[in-house]
Amino acid sequence: MRICIFGAGSLGTVLGAYLAKNGVPADLVNRNKAHVEALNARGARITGTVDLTVPVTALLPEQMSGVYDLVFLMTKQLNNRETVTFLKDYLSKDGLIVTMQNGIPEDGIAEIVGPEHTVGCVVEWGATRTAPGECLLTSEPDSLSFHMGSMPGISEAQLLSVKEVLEHMCPVVLEPNLPGARWSKLLINATFSGLGTVMGGTFGSVTGDPLGRKAATACMKEVIDVGRAAGVTFAPVQGKDIVSLFYWKTPLKRALASLILPAAMKKHAAIEPSMLQDLKHGKPCEVDAINGVVCAWGKKTGVPTPVNDRVVCLIHEMEKGKTKPSQNLLQTFDNL
Repeated sequence: MRICIFGAGSLGTVLGAYLAKNGVPADLVNRNKAHVEALNARGARITGTVDLTVPVTALLPEQMSGVYDLVFLMTKQLNNRETVTFLKDYLSKDGLIVTMQNGIPEDGIAEIVGPEHTVGCVVEWGATRTAPGECLLTSEPDSLSFHMGSMPGISEAQLLSVKEVLEHMCPVVLEPNLPGARWSKLLINATFSGLGTVMGGTFGSVTGDPLGRKAATACMKEVIDVGRAAGVTFAPVQGKDIVSLFYWKTPLKRALASLILPAAMKKHAAIEPSMLQDLKHGKPCEVDAINGVVCAWGKKTGVPTPVNDRVVCLIHEMEKGKTKPSQNLLQTFDNL
């Protein structure tokens, strides 16, 4: 099986290192020349909650050749149509694109390569690229997992083959309710990546701040209300029913949800939001594919989304240099 990790930044480099360490070679493809050169020269260096250095093969997109049986897609969604159209020519006859992107990208990818070539995979861990060829794993090793599901036309054998590959890194849950798994991850990303970026901190910055927890519980309720209105049944996350834990209608239930947030996110508290990483490097964010998806579905279903609307507005202002991430920005949210 020939494997490509396309968009091997922080998460992709960690995945590639684990696969290579356990005897599964993959081409790590990235547009950053310095990152590619460092990976080829010194291997993938992973620190943080683990410590390993593994020889890998890295390529620039223009250096790709032949076809791949598996393409793990880990780029931002900003240029998905162009990216997936490019990858289509590098996909074998029965090849699969396994999208590990945030948001809900499967339908758009399936429009280009077909649902029979499209698999969705939710990444339940975080990482940060610290230097060319070097990444920081920010989730605890015992909290790493993938949740994976397929579009129509994918055989069970194909899905199991992908599962076998990914289990060289960590456990994989085959998710019959892919939309539910996507919305559950969207709930986490919209809340902790969105608010963490606004605050200029980590997931733990949100849970460690009283106003942050208040904003988080409000954001979670919005996502659940919108998802339910869209007909979604939220899937468990690492065995936990997040709707039961965090949905509230009364002040008491909201207080309980706020109380358990720090413990629930403890193993992922060090994650720095990818959107904040992008801002630090002067790159555009994919907030429209995260909080913006909640806002768009809120308009479709008639569910108000003031917290997510505010997150989108603030992050776009940050991209334009009109404001900077700050904990004080939480005070600009209305009716938390």
